[in-house]
Formats: sequence, C-alpha cells, structure tokens
Amino acid sequence: MNNFFLHTFFGLIFLIFQGLFLNNVNLFEWLNPFLYIYFIVYYPLKNNRIIFIFISFLYGLIQDFFSDTHAIHSAACLIIAYFRPVFLKLYFGMAYEHQVVKFNSVELNQNIFYLFTLTFVHHLIIFCLEVFDFGKILLILKNTFFNSLFTFFIVYIFYEFLINKNKFS
Repeated sequence: MNNFFLHTFFGLIFLIFQGLFLNNVNLFEWLNPFLYIYFIVYYPLKNNRIIFIFISFLYGLIQDFFSDTHAIHSAACLIIAYFRPVFLKLYFGMAYEHQVVKFNSVELNQNIFYLFTLTFVHHLIIFCLEVFDFGKILLILKNTFFNSLFTFFIVYIFYEFLINKNKFS
C-alpha cells in the first residue's frame, strides 16, 4: 500500500509540474512533452480498475483545466486507462494474467513497447481531437509521432530514476 501512496504523490507532483511548467514548453513551436501520463502508465496493477479509470478521468480533467482544453486530455487519459489491461496482456502475457507483473523487474523491450504504445495512443487521441480534421492527417501523424517520442524519452528517464532505481545502486 505504501507503493500506492508514493505513486499517487508522484502523480500529483507530475500533474502540477506539467500544468505549471511543461505546458509552456514548445520546442520548435509544436513539440510538447506530456510527463503526466507516467501516473497512468505505471499505476499499480492490483488496485480496483473502476476506481483507476475514474481517477484517470479526473487526472486528465485537471490537466484540461491547466491546459485550457476542452476535455481532450481527459478523453485520452480515460481511453488509455480503459485499454491499459489489453496492452498489459499483449506485452506481459501470462505474467499479467497472474498479476505478477512488477514494473521494476520487466524486460527492457517489454517496457519500451508498452510505454511507447500507450504514449502513442494517448497522443493520437489528443491530436485527433485537437485538430478534428482528417484532411490534416499528415499533421496529426507528425505531431503524434514526434511528441510521442519526446514524451517517451522523458517518461522513460523518470521510470529509470523512480521505479528502476535499484539498477543505479
């Protein structure tokens, strides 16, 4: 349970940091990291799924208030929280089925594919809802891919320092 409270604490810190600082980072005027998805991606597995989906929706809604967007982040957070078990089962297989996945001991390639997939889906939803014009599909895909890469690297760095810190000891 201590891990849950620590994770929630870091989730709130990431949300505040995202709202106050990272929302103002626009490299090349279109590249913006979304560190706050760390909370949803690495949320502990053995907690109530319905509560997790509700918390993810509220988490995205708070990000929408910070970003002055119209429920784009809450929709993206809700969708990745809902489909997270599908990706967990896809990348971690029977370990997820038996609820023995520990994020501090997963293989590197499993973690990379899992993290990048959730990040990509999150960003695709955000940019599809933001642009809302499939005539600009190339713009949507460009923004999705490059912002996903940028966010992926930042979230992975925090993963290494917060979850996988025993590698550095």
